Parts: sequence; structure tokens; C-alpha cells
Amino acid sequence: MSVQVRRIRLKPWLLAQVNSGVYPGLTWLSADHRLFQVPWKHATRHTPASEEENTIFKAWALETGKFQEGVDEADPAKWKANLRCALNKSREFHLKYDGTKETPVKPFKIYEVCDAPGADADEEEEEMPDIMELSINPPQPSDPPLYSPFPPEIKQFTPDLMMTPNPLTSDLIMTSSPQADAPPVTMETQACKYDLLSSVPLTDLELRFQYRGRCVGSLTVSNPHGCRLYYGALGPSPEQEDLFGPVSLQQVLFPGSSGLQNQKQRFYTEALLDVMDRGLILEIHQQDIYAVRLCQAKVFWSGPGAPERGTPNPMERERKFKVFSLNDFLQGLILYQRGEAQAPPPFEIVFCFGEDWPDRKPKDKKLIVVQVVPVVARILLEMFSGELSWSTDSIRLQISNPDVKDQTVEQFKELQRLLQTQNIQGPWAMNPP
Repeated sequence: MSVQVRRIRLKPWLLAQVNSGVYPGLTWLSADHRLFQVPWKHATRHTPASEEENTIFKAWALETGKFQEGVDEADPAKWKANLRCALNKSREFHLKYDGTKETPVKPFKIYEVCDAPGADADEEEEEMPDIMELSINPPQPSDPPLYSPFPPEIKQFTPDLMMTPNPLTSDLIMTSSPQADAPPVTMETQACKYDLLSSVPLTDLELRFQYRGRCVGSLTVSNPHGCRLYYGALGPSPEQEDLFGPVSLQQVLFPGSSGLQNQKQRFYTEALLDVMDRGLILEIHQQDIYAVRLCQAKVFWSGPGAPERGTPNPMERERKFKVFSLNDFLQGLILYQRGEAQAPPPFEIVFCFGEDWPDRKPKDKKLIVVQVVPVVARILLEMFSGELSWSTDSIRLQISNPDVKDQTVEQFKELQRLLQTQNIQGPWAMNPP
């Protein structure tokens, strides 16, 4: 855009244009000035310029700064979409009749002027983004897919373990089953020694879906390879991994919009969900978390792996980003427990769909946000801070050592030594007989 977009109150401006009589077809239909007609002829980029030179749509684009004469390319279809969205968003106008949906088409619409609510009541609506400003990539069917499937070793995941939870109906929790054939725990000086490394879920992810601050669903993903977050009916297949990712990933549906009471919020949320068929992939590889954006809706994120600049952080489409490193978190936790760091390491990852993030608006003002928490990080931090309460149901006498990187093993050993030094009680302590 060549000029800065301006915020203009639609009602006084539009009513002044109706009163002016400058634009053909834009007229009052009632003596009390409650109903007025807007000419609504279908426009395209190829519409003759003479027909679009003196329209209310171009006037609105000029007034709001979204078009500058002699600088920007004329786009009548976009001008019309901008005014339509402004009218749909406004509580001060109500569409009474849409002739463009008739057969044959009648090229006009009739709007009613409504009594406006107080300024305070309008504040939330004013913050709703313009549908034209949502961050959505235009579809480009000719472009070849850049996303390459994940390493072949993860394709051996058993299909019958996959689930497609619906977070709208309930909070779903998926947990790993205990591993068998593990060495027994031994007792020494009436204290239970436990293997920290094998006692925490290294690959579990807690997901929380929030639509403008309201939690609409949550679940725990226990698939050791990760998950795909998407909306729609299209699922993965071995022949289409470049489109939807590996079939080994757990498939997680975004909650729908039917539970949203605010009609405008539902409208914008559905606009984003409609372009999230391919989804966002969260891959777990050697206890690190990687994200790959496949969907048309742009995705912005924040978390321990993001640059610390406080400005919007977009994900390039079909490129793999490391969003969480377990080794970095463990090292930060060790430094914090030693008193060499002022704060514990962060571990929550936030994905914002279709809107800039992070920016000056808080998370609860964003249309669609997904918060991801690596369970291992949350448990370890709670354990060291003394905030984790353990029940006798969590006692496990049979444990096993997973095959992980040597660096991870050494860091867990250091955390275990710190636990013993600080005499912090873990979930595996046993009462003496």
C-alpha cells in the first residue's frame, strides 16, 4: 500500500455520501432515512475504467487510504470487498435485501440504518480484523510443493494407534502405557532412587485451542512422532505426504466455530478455518519439536526458539522451524537451579493463525491461537519449584531407559543430582513397609 491506512467511522461518512446524491444509484428508499440502496454491479479488474470511476466503493478506498490515485493499480473488485466487509462488521447497518443473489441478478443491495450501541460496547468489534487484512496466502496451484516428507524411519508408526480427537466435545487426554521388561527399582538407605530420564514423558505435548481468549478445546498428544493440526475432511495418505504430511502423525482437528456467540467473530474465524485444510505439522525428532506450516493461512509464533525482538514472527510456508530444544531447556533449568540464571527457562510455544504475533495486541484478542506445552518441561519445572503434587496412583516400580542422545542423558543426570541434593520428593518415593 502506497499510503498509510486511516481509521474512518463508516456511518457518518456513508450517510453523508447518500445525502450528497453524487453517486448514481446510491439513494434513500424511505422518508425517515432508515433504508437506502447501494448499486452493486459485479466488478472485476477488467471492468471498463469509466464504469468504476465514480462509485461509492472507490470513494471508500480513497477515504480509508487503501487506494491512491495515480499510484496504486485500480482494483474495483477489491474496493467492493473492502466496503462490503466494513458494512458486515458494522453494528450500525443491517443488510435487508441482497439482489445479487436473485435469479436473474438485481445489481443492488438495501441496507437499514440501525441505532448504534455505546462506544464501550463497540470497542471489541472495532478490534476485529478486516477480512481483507487476515494473513492468508493467495492460492497458487501452479507452484510445486516445497515440503519434503519426514525421515523414513517415522513411517512405521502403527496406524491403529492414531486418533482424530474432537476438542469441541471434551478435553481428551492420551497417555503412554508403561513399558514392560524393565529392571526393578532398588532401595538404598530407605530412600527410593529413581531414574529421572525414564520417568517423564519425553514426547508428550499439551495442546490448548483459544478463540479470542476463550478455550474451546484441549488435549494431550502422546504420539512419539508428533501431530498435524488441521481443519476439514482431508486426511493424509502415503501418496500425498507432500500435501498433508506423514500418515504416522496424530491427526488433530481444530474446533469448529458453532459455539461462538459473536456473529462477526464466527465469520472471521470461519474465514481462517476454511484455508487450514493442509494444516500445521508439529514433528518430534530426538526430543526436539519442529513446526512446518502447510496451510494457506499464515502462521506466526513465539516461544523459546523464536528471536527475541518483540515483532511479528512469521513462519515461511513449507519450511521446518525448530520451536523447542529439550537440551537447551535442560541446560537452562540446571543453571537456574544452580543460581546462575535469574529465571527458569521458557517452554510454552504459541502459534497465532492469520494475524500478526507477537504484537501490541494480547493473545486473548486473537482469532485463533494454539498453545503448545512440552509435558516434560512442565513436569520438571513444577518438580523443582515444589508445585507438583503426586498421588500414590503415579508410583511406578518398573522403569526402563529410553535410547536418547548422550548429551541429554548427561543433563538428566545433572538434574537428578540436583534433585537429590535439594531433597525434593519425586513421584516414585515409596512409603517404608
